[in-house]
Amino acid sequence: MNHPDIIFIVLDTQRADRLGCYGYQRPITPNLDRFAEQSLLFEQAISPAQWTVPSHAAMFTGLYPTAHQLLQAHQSLPADRLHLADALRQAGYETVGFCNNPLVGILNNGLKRGFDTFYNYGGAIPSMPGDSTSLPWPFNRLVEGYTQFLRRISYPIQNFFGQSDLAFQISLNAWLTPLWSKLANFKGQNRRSVKDVSHWLRQREAEPPQKPLFLFLNLMETHLPFWPPGEFVDQVAPYFRESKEAREVMRRWNREAYRWAAPLTTPHTELENRVLNDMYDAEVAYQDDYLGELFEVLNGRANQQNTLTIIVADHGDGLGEHGYMGHAFVAYQELVHVPLIVNWPKRIGQPGRVDTPVSTRRVFHTILDAAGRLPELPGLEPASVHGLTLLESAYGRDPENGVAYTEVYPPLTFVKAIEKRQPALLAQSRCLSTRRAVVRQTGAGAAGITSTYKLIHVDDQPDELFDLEADPGEEADVLAARPFTANVLNDDVKRIAANVTRQRDHLGTAAEVEIDDNLAQRLRALGYID
Repeated sequence: MNHPDIIFIVLDTQRADRLGCYGYQRPITPNLDRFAEQSLLFEQAISPAQWTVPSHAAMFTGLYPTAHQLLQAHQSLPADRLHLADALRQAGYETVGFCNNPLVGILNNGLKRGFDTFYNYGGAIPSMPGDSTSLPWPFNRLVEGYTQFLRRISYPIQNFFGQSDLAFQISLNAWLTPLWSKLANFKGQNRRSVKDVSHWLRQREAEPPQKPLFLFLNLMETHLPFWPPGEFVDQVAPYFRESKEAREVMRRWNREAYRWAAPLTTPHTELENRVLNDMYDAEVAYQDDYLGELFEVLNGRANQQNTLTIIVADHGDGLGEHGYMGHAFVAYQELVHVPLIVNWPKRIGQPGRVDTPVSTRRVFHTILDAAGRLPELPGLEPASVHGLTLLESAYGRDPENGVAYTEVYPPLTFVKAIEKRQPALLAQSRCLSTRRAVVRQTGAGAAGITSTYKLIHVDDQPDELFDLEADPGEEADVLAARPFTANVLNDDVKRIAANVTRQRDHLGTAAEVEIDDNLAQRLRALGYID
């Protein structure tokens, strides 16, 4: 089999700065760190978007959000946008997905397109492999078939609630959050999904496969609400069990879903800041622990040498930095700087680290280029695909000249929630603004040292400039002090934005999923739809 197997793992909401391989001092990710030591690690990987839907769409299409046009929960990926899984399936791959995020696995938005089999661990009625249950054959298969039937019935209902303004507003009630977040599997069943993937791969290994494999896995462990098992809480926050105040802070944050994305009106208290950061770290440690089983299975496969494994995050998460929680409105590094680790023993010689800024939308090009011969499909240009593979950057031939670009389109569900509860915040925190940013690595200066700068546009105007080498936390705006650098990056933003807009106009606009009349009227009033 010449075509490589491809394993594509998305660590949903995983910040790069919380992994040891990215410099974090807490030893909470030994399994990911070991995997990274055997791989290519991209130090400055930038997500093309700051939240799940447009970011996944970018990785599945290779397009920036403005071009792929899947910007909101009420939209669907247009049929003429080439989807990664569809291209691989037509190229002869077996395509299977294991997903924990309901925005990817439940909404009828086109992100599941092209998968032969798609298991969804989120939602009221998850669909899992029959072997995931403890029932003997044939009962396990009957259960799997029954849940697939229930899933088909429930999807339209769940899809409606996922896109309904009223349903979203009701779900933000603090008394209801514990119910839907647990009973409706808001975060999926992550550990179980990894166990199922590991078992599925072992079973597949027992028989000679007829096709090469494309396997997609989405994990949502590090997203709020935080419920890490006690042993991982004890590892990072030994004070937590004995502190009633700390437990109350976490209980309140886990209940108040509105606060997960709303801008802060006052900074966190010292205790809030400590608890939120420690509980996030405990979730990262828990996720790393069960990923160890998957890495063991991957290393033991017969085709291990010819398996391309890509681990990436769709976005990071704000824990109060810059006055924001969650990942809805801003383009700071805690949201768009993500881990990106590429492992392919047969093709990649020595493991190493790449400091060139790259866009994670290029996962699309990297995977298709690795797959080799592909069918002739609209929108699939082999030369363009090959030119944008991440391996080009790894070999010192970066096709985008050390520039990575991101676009921030605010999710309208949270815009509407803020309008209803704290309308003054919309203008105060610029929640309706579109943000764009570039991260650029500048050439070596007189001392032979490169620098990495980041420029953020707000509503098409330069707003902030940061020196990421000297100021990785983006605390000191140097826009006025570095006019030459600002002009260079400003030209980058305008050039890329214009190219992406032309690409959008050539491709056409996104399909709209049917939405209720009241929501449509509100969106028209805000100017989001015609």
